[in-house]
Amino acid sequence: MHSPNSSPVHPLPVPSAHAFTLDLPDEEATATLGRELAPLLKPGMVVWLDGELGAGKTTLTRALLRALGHKGPVKSPTYTLVEVYVVSSIYWYHFDFYRFNHPEEFEDAGLGEYFRDDAVCLVEWPEKAAGHVPPPDVALVFRFAGDGRQLELVAASEKGRACLNTLQSRWPPAGN
Repeated sequence: MHSPNSSPVHPLPVPSAHAFTLDLPDEEATATLGRELAPLLKPGMVVWLDGELGAGKTTLTRALLRALGHKGPVKSPTYTLVEVYVVSSIYWYHFDFYRFNHPEEFEDAGLGEYFRDDAVCLVEWPEKAAGHVPPPDVALVFRFAGDGRQLELVAASEKGRACLNTLQSRWPPAGN
């Protein structure tokens, strides 16, 4: 498990990655971020969600999917490894590798086939599948900060940089 002040365990593939930090004082702030980020994530993108248990990874995923129009439940895939959502003809895969004991379990489970050009992949605990899970376009690193959270957003590809540049230019959203 990560300590509250740890940085990602995995090196990001772009040394001069664009990064910035947001304060998320409560669950509503996390939901607002999800609503703003959702339309910026494009098919083919991989998003790593890093942070301790309870840091907000699934809360953000739920907000993303709700913003895109998903009406059904959004639950953590801790036991199922992946939850599948189809929203506006785009596949959204939410992975959780927390229970992996060995990175090779990624290949054993046949999960590589989910990382496609017609899908957005949201990956919790990517370090548990190190060397097998594709690198991120965007890495989101949650840290506890008092009663809220602090989120470091890191662009690790050109698609990720475009996504986060747009998000940063719109943050905070009007009315907040």
